[in-house]
Amino acid sequence: MSLTTTATEALGTALLTAHETQQPIAPLTTTAPDMTVEDAYGVQMHQVAAWKNAGRRVIGYKVGLTSLAMQKQLGVDQPDFGHLFDDMLLDASAPVSLAGFIAPRIEPEISFVLSKDVTGPGLTIEALADAVDHAVISLEIIDSRIADWKITLADTIADNASSGAVLVGEGTARLDGVDLAALPVSMRRNGETVGEGVGAAVLGHPLEGALWLANTLGSLGQTLPAGSLIMAGSITAAVAIAPGDTISASFGELGTLDVTFA
Repeated sequence: MSLTTTATEALGTALLTAHETQQPIAPLTTTAPDMTVEDAYGVQMHQVAAWKNAGRRVIGYKVGLTSLAMQKQLGVDQPDFGHLFDDMLLDASAPVSLAGFIAPRIEPEISFVLSKDVTGPGLTIEALADAVDHAVISLEIIDSRIADWKITLADTIADNASSGAVLVGEGTARLDGVDLAALPVSMRRNGETVGEGVGAAVLGHPLEGALWLANTLGSLGQTLPAGSLIMAGSITAAVAIAPGDTISASFGELGTLDVTFA
């Protein structure tokens, strides 16, 4: 690590303030150009600790930057992860307010719910598959507390992997009941197609995104508990959303997930 504890906490506090005020800040890497990925996770964890102390509950994790489309969009070459909290899970059956976001974008994802604890590192794809209860269609609203999305890998990691909110659909499947790698996914905004892909866009298979997470957390001494929701990564590039927009994401045989924003 290159940052002192004091510097790490100061950056984390700046992001917490940006969350609360919805006033974005300059890229952290402009004020801390030597910030490493390890430093950035330290900044993220400073915020996670504060949120837990405030009563928020971790319900899972999101894996970001797993598709070539997203890596190209943000100019990075490796995944990252962020924490999902109970109040980030939104109901798609009613119009969703964007009042709490700064510069929201949306992505279609295949997510997983665990039926048992898993611990890496060294976890195999077979062992992880055995621990998955089901896959579920989902949309992630990403947001950036960094002004104008001018982020490096370290910036987005520090900002809880640019997490915003989660919408989970009714389409679920057991892993042996659907070919997730071949699953066609498309997303429309106000009737216009804005993204298309297949499950394999996520590291070859969406489960690989979850495996990367389990092994990365394991290397940090953390277990993924049963019941966790794991968002495995976006299948298409993210698109901007605004009040009045309607998003419809189709996940092949698993159905669609529609949401309108207010």
